[in-house]
Amino acid sequence: MSGLQETPAAQRLHIALYGRRNAGKSSLINALTGQSVALVSPVAGTTADPVKKAMELHPIGPVLFIDTAGYDDEGELGQLRVEATQDTLSRADVALLVMAGAPTQEDLEWARQLREKNIPFLVVQTKGDLEPAAELPPELAQRAVAVSAATGAGIEALRAALTALVPEDFGRQDLTRGLCKRGDVVLLVMPQDIQAPKGRLILPQVRTIRHLLDTKCTVVSCTADGLDGALAALSAPPRLIITDSQCFPLVAEKKPQESLLTSFSILMAADKGDINAFAQGAKAIGGLTQHSRVLIAEACTHAPLEEDIGRVKIPRLLRKRAGEGLRVDVVAGSDFPRDLTGYDLVIHCGGCMFNRAYVLSRLSQAQKQGVPMTNYGVAIAYLTGILDQVSW
Repeated sequence: MSGLQETPAAQRLHIALYGRRNAGKSSLINALTGQSVALVSPVAGTTADPVKKAMELHPIGPVLFIDTAGYDDEGELGQLRVEATQDTLSRADVALLVMAGAPTQEDLEWARQLREKNIPFLVVQTKGDLEPAAELPPELAQRAVAVSAATGAGIEALRAALTALVPEDFGRQDLTRGLCKRGDVVLLVMPQDIQAPKGRLILPQVRTIRHLLDTKCTVVSCTADGLDGALAALSAPPRLIITDSQCFPLVAEKKPQESLLTSFSILMAADKGDINAFAQGAKAIGGLTQHSRVLIAEACTHAPLEEDIGRVKIPRLLRKRAGEGLRVDVVAGSDFPRDLTGYDLVIHCGGCMFNRAYVLSRLSQAQKQGVPMTNYGVAIAYLTGILDQVSW
């Protein structure tokens, strides 16, 4: 199957499995999917690190299973595995807490964490072919399903319970949040610069185009230097103009007064996170000085490029406003500091490579530590003085 046909991992429901070593997590994945997708062994600790597997799970659709190491692992290496398992909590849309036998204190502690983080979860009592299901505390019994991966008993009931656990609006969010409707003309300004892979569109552009076509909009595309020609070719101003954030000042200057304006980054931020919190966070830019410290977080891991937006362009705009002494740190991928208190502001990319749960967990982390967070597109709009002209 080609990459154009596959559902990106960020758009899949992330189902994390937690439990003690040899509780039957990997066997459960195989039973749910009807395939041998996870390594199974009677040796405790076979799953050393979180293993992700993209699958289609009927009737939910595209999902990403996260098979984790046992949280009762021991020793120095075992502790690292437990920490890696702990980190997956920030990515879980839903969770399966797998138990074989009576619940231990560790099982109860993980159930507490899942409740505290508001992660919907089921308790799956495994190995039903070997022993009766153990008695559970009332708060766990009401969400428990007993199964046998070996015989298949209880698997259909688990699949039904898991389906009921999925938020009703999952994957159905309106990407353009009511900014356009069926029949509207939408103009996309998409510069194909050094950051756009040769011969391809980047993921936010692809997702936006698909959404607009599904909405039955008329989509017109151009590059920044073709904006005048594109506007002239239209018989009426477009309802909405969506641009690369780096072109905000140019497009804001040339757009018809009747047209709404936003960016791909802002659409992604609204889809993945809390756009109102990001807009509020952008106000912190006004208080930055040359002694301030800013963290820029990228979802993608790539080699730094010339005129890179996160590593070059945004830092340049920040220093132009706050002073050359402003310190900017950059992290990429899953690297994100646990302690953010040394920063005056976090600026996150659109997060198109992350699922919504992960972006929101980072925002929550920053808020709990009293550090404002904003988004690339919102930050650029603020820094260029056009935030009041932007819609989301």
